[in-house]
Amino acid sequence: MLKNSDIVAAHERIRSGVARTTCPQSFALEARADGRFYLKTEFRQRTGSFKDRGSLNKLQRLGPTAREGGVVAASAGNHAQALAYHASRLGIACTIVMPTHAPLIKIAHTRGYGARVIQTGETLSDGMALVDRLAREEGLTPVHAFDDLDVMAGQGTIGLEILEQVPDLTTVIVPVGGGGMISGIATVVKAQRPNVRVIGVEAAASPGARESLAAGKPVRLENSNTLADGIAVKRIGDLTFPHLATLVDDIVLIDEEQITRAIFFLLESEKFVVEGGGAVSVAAVLEGKVELGSSDVTVCILSGGNIDMNLVSRVIDRALWADGRLARLAVVVRDRPGYLSEVTALVAIEGANVLHIEHTRLRGYLRGEGGDRTHDRDARPRPYRDDCGQVPRTRAPGGRAGLTRP
Repeated sequence: MLKNSDIVAAHERIRSGVARTTCPQSFALEARADGRFYLKTEFRQRTGSFKDRGSLNKLQRLGPTAREGGVVAASAGNHAQALAYHASRLGIACTIVMPTHAPLIKIAHTRGYGARVIQTGETLSDGMALVDRLAREEGLTPVHAFDDLDVMAGQGTIGLEILEQVPDLTTVIVPVGGGGMISGIATVVKAQRPNVRVIGVEAAASPGARESLAAGKPVRLENSNTLADGIAVKRIGDLTFPHLATLVDDIVLIDEEQITRAIFFLLESEKFVVEGGGAVSVAAVLEGKVELGSSDVTVCILSGGNIDMNLVSRVIDRALWADGRLARLAVVVRDRPGYLSEVTALVAIEGANVLHIEHTRLRGYLRGEGGDRTHDRDARPRPYRDDCGQVPRTRAPGGRAGLTRP
């Protein structure tokens, strides 16, 4: 088990090589839930996630022989980038095994930091067999993404900073994948402030920690496909499990739609670009998964920001639809000159902006679609979309209309 002194020592060891990330107050969250809220911006680390801390601590603990031989790791992307960057900075050769469908931005950045990248399997757990083989055949030192005491101690330095930045802390909410970050944070927080609650958050599609705690031992998931790819782990660690079992107060689950809403909330309200795995802590607050009162002072850890920009576009569209600011109209009209202009005029009367129109004579209908749908950019929520649904009743030119989901 980790000790408070391990994390204090790690903090001294890595402080010159990682960012002391800010922890600003979130007035937007305070408008949505009880208490005061702060956001620990770990996505501001050099490689875009909290993984800088554990990777650097592990590398600095290596002996001369291990440094000369090089390191190898399996990672969904964030650990890969952090290990590659700090290994390069310290002159240590680095090989990374990544899932086949890892986000493009994470693959490109990992290679950009000088690492050899090998892609295999669906999750980082699937790549561990190859890591073991490379370690045997090439003499590389494995650096586990979370199930390593040095890595866990490095991640725990987040907790030290939070206790200094928010001295009246009552609750800290931590994303959970393999359990390394929450193990380190819980160790130092419970040692120095035992009354502070430590709450973990997992994707409902990848509930490894929750199911392991229920079973009393680490269990392997059959599937872990989630928007929160950074915390998609099929099996939590043997070393992290006892820390979760003894130090963590609760683990809550967040589904995919809730993760989407949290990413969008951070984009729109905080102007933060945060990946799915980093946004689950805020999702837990927005969805009321954690019981909080007016006297609570809560820190949500935003653990990473390495999200594919193509995914950001889809997240925005889904969130705008859910909020009533994006709509698709399917309208059937007579095939006569002037009817199309009358339909668009009716949309304009409602104050909407048409982004795309597809006029199909073969099936006899018109679609006004933003991206391929009709989109209101004036941030009018549901009343706008409800009004658009009334368009065919307002002298629609010879047909019928309805709203369809994007």
